[in-house]
Amino acid sequence: MADTHVLFVEDDDVIREATQLALERHGFVVTAVPDGLEGLEAFRSSRPDIALLDVMVPGLDGVSLCRRIRDESTVPVIMLSARADSIDVVLGLEAGADDYVTKPFDGAVLVARIRAVLRRFGHAGTAAPASGGPETPGALLTFGDLEVDTEGMEVRRDGMQVALTPTEMRLLLEFSSVPGTVLSRDRLLERVWDYGWGGDTRVVDVHVQRLRAKIGQDRIETVRGFGYKLKG
Repeated sequence: MADTHVLFVEDDDVIREATQLALERHGFVVTAVPDGLEGLEAFRSSRPDIALLDVMVPGLDGVSLCRRIRDESTVPVIMLSARADSIDVVLGLEAGADDYVTKPFDGAVLVARIRAVLRRFGHAGTAAPASGGPETPGALLTFGDLEVDTEGMEVRRDGMQVALTPTEMRLLLEFSSVPGTVLSRDRLLERVWDYGWGGDTRVVDVHVQRLRAKIGQDRIETVRGFGYKLKG
């Protein structure tokens, strides 16, 4: 973790400097900038391992910056928002963010969330299909027009490759390991987001929506009051 490079975009001088010091004490290399345009330039020049983006920054707001980053890279993104109930949280997730943290935040909590995101990005290919599933030779799972290559970490729909972020891939692998089984939001938070504690289920819901848009709206079914399941 000592070589992990964090891009931190935050316009509040006090928060930016204090958070940078806290992250550096935990061994991270931090590039901290005060606005979104500088953040985009820093992202392109330094190619960080993870980006922390405050929603409300000048020049280019955090949500727009997240979209620009996602157009170019699958690097993990955590949004920082001042209000847990803000529409900005959902907008950030829909823009391609992998997680969010509400301000004010404890430095240790932020570090834990960063490490959780990095762990799942570093092990995006570790999930394996459950025995007895619809596996074919070469670890290729087939669900109608959808093919999931669990070894090559590739997904195809109607023969065309589908580009998924690492978080979306982990989510699909979790579903495809037990097709037809209802998975609760809490289980998905624990298995995909590596939350050992309660989390905001909006993270799950938005990522399921994003995954549906790529693999087919009817491929993942909502079981009201319980969670989601992948249709076999």
